[in-house]
Amino acid sequence: MNIEVFNKEGKATGRNVDLPDSIFGIEPNNHAIYLAVKSYLAAQRQGTHKAKEKGEVTASTKKIKRQKGTGTARAGSLKSPVFRGGGRVFGPRPRTYEVKLNKKVSRLARASALSLKMKEGAVKVVEDFTFEAPKTKDFANVLNSLQVADSKSVLISGEYNKNLHLSARNCANSRVVNANELSTYDILNCKTLLVSESAVKSIADTLS
Repeated sequence: MNIEVFNKEGKATGRNVDLPDSIFGIEPNNHAIYLAVKSYLAAQRQGTHKAKEKGEVTASTKKIKRQKGTGTARAGSLKSPVFRGGGRVFGPRPRTYEVKLNKKVSRLARASALSLKMKEGAVKVVEDFTFEAPKTKDFANVLNSLQVADSKSVLISGEYNKNLHLSARNCANSRVVNANELSTYDILNCKTLLVSESAVKSIADTLS
């Protein structure tokens, strides 16, 4: 499918670029999208939570009261979970929340997400551009020109561009992602998807 190309001033260049139907025009697979987003969000969890159990608490092991005749339940140690400062029963332990995702499912999920954005009319192709120096103001002007400054957007670049990434770093509603690092979550977590011309080929090579 053909789509119009805009420049960083927000004006049509008069050129069109061909987006592969095998990526931007497929029937979205909702379950693949669900699995990919679940895997991404699970990977964001550190899993470093830890609580001390009875055997890890530092306290005296002396029997705190006699076994019988107190009128209350027997108790042998201050480490017991029933006492304040004692160990926790079945407390959290360090673990990984990683959810394995097959490569084919991951590719299908990204293609499905791109197709969804295409159906919503939320994809804009922008010609490649850069800045002489990293300036947030310059990147904000580009967003204003493309009329996406007031909503969340993601710019997919073909390759890493230091000035471009640094310029976008302080923009709350927008971020720059390399085509080879693009995730399903990045695609869905924005209202408008800005795709640079060089990124179209990178996406096609990665997902085809």
